[in-house]
Amino acid sequence: MKTFVLTALADRDLDQIWEYLAKDNIQTADRVLLAIEKAIHKIAKAPGIGHYRQELADQRHRFFLVYSYLVIYRTNTQPLQIIRVLHAARDIPNLLNTTL
Repeated sequence: MKTFVLTALADRDLDQIWEYLAKDNIQTADRVLLAIEKAIHKIAKAPGIGHYRQELADQRHRFFLVYSYLVIYRTNTQPLQIIRVLHAARDIPNLLNTTL
């Protein structure tokens, strides 16, 4: 049984993060993606470790920071749903409004 699922957008986010970072340094891109993947597995085991961000989304959603990236996920789904993985400096509310 799967403990989490990535949305198509989250999967695309991960690809874009790697591609962007790899332009400068492939090892950095690999290290960041590995850290995000480890965080996702940690979230799947303990969904409560993320934080609510009332200014960004409703209470069904939590946020977990990895380096400068927010792993955004829903806590009310089985399996746990990873919605997006976005750089924290981006306009998160607007990006989520088009996603949620």
